[in-house]
Amino acid sequence: MYQLKRKQLVKTDLRTCWDFFSSPKNLAVITPEKMKFTVLTEQPETMYEGLMIAYKVSPVLGIPLGWITEIKTVQDGVFFVDEQRKGPYKIWHHEHHFEAVEGGVLMTDIVSYTLPFGFLGKFAHWLFVRKQLEAIFEYRFRKVEELFA
Repeated sequence: MYQLKRKQLVKTDLRTCWDFFSSPKNLAVITPEKMKFTVLTEQPETMYEGLMIAYKVSPVLGIPLGWITEIKTVQDGVFFVDEQRKGPYKIWHHEHHFEAVEGGVLMTDIVSYTLPFGFLGKFAHWLFVRKQLEAIFEYRFRKVEELFA
């Protein structure tokens, strides 16, 4: 299993930060345009445990893939977890943690994932998947800096 961890100081208060990141409608705002992210299901203003989100994304060569995510756990203002139910990963478990600190909110993302296809999946991870995930989170970092400047 692979793991990607990212921390970011978001220069706002905890409620504003939580409200932004816990709204499924804002996911497209912090996803690179080149991924052609499109939500397919109607979304509520705030998430809840059991919420299913279906969307299309084109992460490789513009080829569209279906992805369904379930919101597994929500602790208001503290953390939430989403897991892939259908998509390109064998396992995708994404934890989003929020902590009020001096100067804003420390936001921590922890993504634990595995790829299908055994050796070919490991090769794809080495060749491009890891780099692509890092680029997505780097884009997200810059976008959040811009939004909460």
